[in-house]
Amino acid sequence: MIGTELRRQLAEDGHTVLRLVRGRPQGPDEFNWAPAAHMVDFGLFDTIDAVINLSGAPLDRLPWTPRYRKEIRSSRVSATRTLAEAMGRSLRPPEVFISASATGYYGDRPAERLTEETPRGEGFLAEVVDAWEQAAALRPEETRLVTLRTGLVIGREGALKPLIRATRLGLGARIGTGGQHWPWISLHDEAAAIRHLLGSALSGPVNLVGPTPATSDRITAHLARGLRRWYGMTLPEPAVRLTLQGAGTELLLASQKALPDKLLLDGFRFRDRTAEEAIDAEVFARRRVPA
Repeated sequence: MIGTELRRQLAEDGHTVLRLVRGRPQGPDEFNWAPAAHMVDFGLFDTIDAVINLSGAPLDRLPWTPRYRKEIRSSRVSATRTLAEAMGRSLRPPEVFISASATGYYGDRPAERLTEETPRGEGFLAEVVDAWEQAAALRPEETRLVTLRTGLVIGREGALKPLIRATRLGLGARIGTGGQHWPWISLHDEAAAIRHLLGSALSGPVNLVGPTPATSDRITAHLARGLRRWYGMTLPEPAVRLTLQGAGTELLLASQKALPDKLLLDGFRFRDRTAEEAIDAEVFARRRVPA
């Protein structure tokens, strides 16, 4: 989802975008790789200016069985390490490596203000993200590294899709207390922020989250209003934990009031400044007229 929107925006900027694919290349802009086997043509990296890594098994495939937990970790760490090591073997390493990461790094931190300086939290996702970022750090020293600590990307697909489907069926519900903060960003701004970081001097972790924190209740309630569906149920925390186990606890019940301090200080301007604006634009395809 993110890659498709990013390629669209990069093409509008006049960039040439090459893709690494696991299957047979379908055109001159595609190149085969096997990240699980650490196989990629490192000579390719002599010809490019930037590498953007968005690889990783989806987190919304539930439940997280022990086998799938291993895939969540290995799909991120293996792919990232493969790219970092290939850059190290190239004759002219790329100028910048922008590698996906996640706000899961912070763990469950109710009432805390989470910036890029906040230390790692606890939990499965915090451990995965830490290993993910360490793999990215293996890139050549001359290559600027940016790790994208992204939260819930608001679009019609991805993590929001099952919530949209349930709400359409009249099953929209407050999740737990509804007071937990969900770090969010619109799909447009996610891609636009990556474009901004290509030409920025920023390095290290960068929170890719919207500028106005939102609770889960604000997001699910606005979906219901936009879809004109009833919104009166509550999914109690014990039911979420029992049904989805660790995935429910870390994805739905964890509270992360993450803020995009680095992006804002670097001059990035968000198109969608609230979760409601993002939902209107990305899910309902309507833009609010500025006052």
